Amino acid sequence: MTPLKHLSTSSSLETLQQKMAGTHLRELFAADKNRFERYSLEAAGLFLDYSKNLINDDVMSSLMKMAEEARLPEAIQAMFRGEKINYTEQRAVLHTALRNFGTDPVMVDGEDVMPKIRDTHERMKGITDSVHSGEWKGFTGKSIKHIVNIGIGGSYLGLKTAINALTPYHVAGLEHHYVANIDPNEITEVFRKIDPETTLFIVASKSFGTLETLQNAQAARAWMLEKGCAESDIRKHFVAISTNLKAIDEFGIAQENTLPLWDWVGGRYSLWSTIGLMVSLVVGFENFQKLLKGAWEMDKHFSEAPLEKNMPVILGMLGVWYQNYFGSESHAVISYDYFLRDFPGHLQQMDMESNGKQTREDGSRVDYQTGAVIWGGTGTNDQHAYHQLLHQGTRLIPVDFIAPATSHNPLGEQHPWLFANALAQSQAMMQGKNLDEVRDELTAAGMNTANVDALAPHKVIPGNRPNNMIVPEKITPERVGALVALYEQKVFVQGTLWQINSFDQWGVELGKVLGNRVYDRLKESGTTSDQDSSTNGLVNRFKQFNA
Repeated sequence: MTPLKHLSTSSSLETLQQKMAGTHLRELFAADKNRFERYSLEAAGLFLDYSKNLINDDVMSSLMKMAEEARLPEAIQAMFRGEKINYTEQRAVLHTALRNFGTDPVMVDGEDVMPKIRDTHERMKGITDSVHSGEWKGFTGKSIKHIVNIGIGGSYLGLKTAINALTPYHVAGLEHHYVANIDPNEITEVFRKIDPETTLFIVASKSFGTLETLQNAQAARAWMLEKGCAESDIRKHFVAISTNLKAIDEFGIAQENTLPLWDWVGGRYSLWSTIGLMVSLVVGFENFQKLLKGAWEMDKHFSEAPLEKNMPVILGMLGVWYQNYFGSESHAVISYDYFLRDFPGHLQQMDMESNGKQTREDGSRVDYQTGAVIWGGTGTNDQHAYHQLLHQGTRLIPVDFIAPATSHNPLGEQHPWLFANALAQSQAMMQGKNLDEVRDELTAAGMNTANVDALAPHKVIPGNRPNNMIVPEKITPERVGALVALYEQKVFVQGTLWQINSFDQWGVELGKVLGNRVYDRLKESGTTSDQDSSTNGLVNRFKQFNA
């Protein structure tokens, strides 16, 4: 495969970058009154305005030609067909099958996986209905009132994002909690909020061996026993999402309370799988299905739309444009909706764990940048914090604004003010305020020339900061599904262009292996001296306080 910078389209993009670097977005808008219509589109209930980017028709044409040259269309179809595109682990990548409502088979190793997926959905529905109806009883005969999800990474971030996003759809009478970190303070705080007689724990771990999850599950089991639950009744309070049936049985979880995971579903893409049981319990199975359908709508768009009208492709290629031709290193995602407050955290894992790679498919090292640093938060809070850097800082940081047109809680004029702030930030980053405008403004306010000369440079806002605006009509299950799937497919687009494997995570695995070794040193007696000097010193300091 030809490295990115050696593709025939790369030289034309380098030339276009030099031209665009000397062009201000103000000029582009002034020259084309139809720029908004030209650079916007709608898909799966999401509207994307990408007109405030450093692009013109030549740039977009070259980016799409690069995508063609990198064989992106073929890669898209290979993923949906179930080919083993996770080549370092020899696995298919089929989280898309989990949200497939079509009738065609999806084959993995000669087997149609769709019947198993639909059967699993029925089992999830059964558990959900049993809890909601009060049929599921705890060890004292009381119905379930608390759901605790024990899982980390992909078994936590995605579902928490979806559950908070769908707050208006929460089922009355149930409280939900999360335990992810191995920090004992976290699970202790959860214990203080729940009642052992009415609590159902969901233990989410494909191997049933993830350190943090297993430690927390064992702590939860011990707590239940301490609170009066008999060994034989543990199964009334635990559901497992795993493939390790032996470990589950030894733990005391009934096989009928166990849901499967498949190795063709990566952790950061597992929201759509049985990991989503927590979502189903909190918002209802019907709304969980709507979440899946929204993602399916985006998948259909991604697999069928031409590149130049394809929302994930456009976002992905714009990211390549800024990272590889403008030297941008980070990307901010700012949600103007309180319910979407956890979305940037989910994107951090989805994007940085996927594309934080330096080795191409053929084993050679990349000589170009991959994987942006993803960060962000919620407006308007963030306008009073890091937006200063976005407006007047020295770094080029592209921004995605996500702002629903309507609110679930239309309180007075608050939502119009919220939406106005989102548009204003997007506009300000695009147009800025030049020196002449600042001088005129200060002079009109009555300031003398000397003071104007001194103050004006500090008030210049350069603008020309690229940003996208994503506008769903409302934050509904369908639109949340489409939004998450949009960014999943954007990540795939960029991984394909960079010729890296977006679906393994060997860097994460190394930390786990070394963590086991360090733990052994912490528990052994005597002074540790067989590690590097820093690790030796810190291990021994820990031992001083935990003798």
